[in-house]
Amino acid sequence: MPTTKTLREGSAQKRAAILAAARELFLADGFDRSSVDAVAARAEVSKRTVYDYFGDKQTLLQAVVDAVGQSLITTIRRTLDETLTEITDLEDDLVAFAMRIATDMLGSAEYTTLQRLVRTESGHLPAPDYNPMAETPDEAIAERFAALAANGLLDIPDPRLAADQFIALTFNVALNRLGSANAAADARVRPLVVEGVRTFLRAYRIG
Repeated sequence: MPTTKTLREGSAQKRAAILAAARELFLADGFDRSSVDAVAARAEVSKRTVYDYFGDKQTLLQAVVDAVGQSLITTIRRTLDETLTEITDLEDDLVAFAMRIATDMLGSAEYTTLQRLVRTESGHLPAPDYNPMAETPDEAIAERFAALAANGLLDIPDPRLAADQFIALTFNVALNRLGSANAAADARVRPLVVEGVRTFLRAYRIG
């Protein structure tokens, strides 16, 4: 079980070094074969510092997974800001957003790391289906769709449902058809994304 003791916030630099070291070791050697001593040595801190900051190895693993998930959420929010703030052509901009997610996020080392850690180390996480991203990406997309509706570009009574449907029509179609939605590695992703966006717009576009 993860620790319940009060932990130190400590130095942000040391915390980042511990997380980076733990991530490297968990990926290279696995959770069971990675010792706190090895993490401390790689992070160039004392073993006591690792325990003071994270309590135990299981909590450290969860912190690594959470940090990767937060990085991916940041990518999604940044991509929304860069592609769906000032609309020039709604279809083109939605395709641009989806393709950026399919390359910058789904094709990233961060996403690969998250998938691998959750898959291989699920027994050491709080729950077998633990997902640090939870509902956040869907909610972020829903918020942007609500803004587009407020600007008269979409007719969306339920933004969260629309976000779920957008994801299902784009990324999930690619995942189900190809086993991956990584557009950087597979040129077949883009046509599926484009058709998914067009289907979405046939349901929600005004006019």
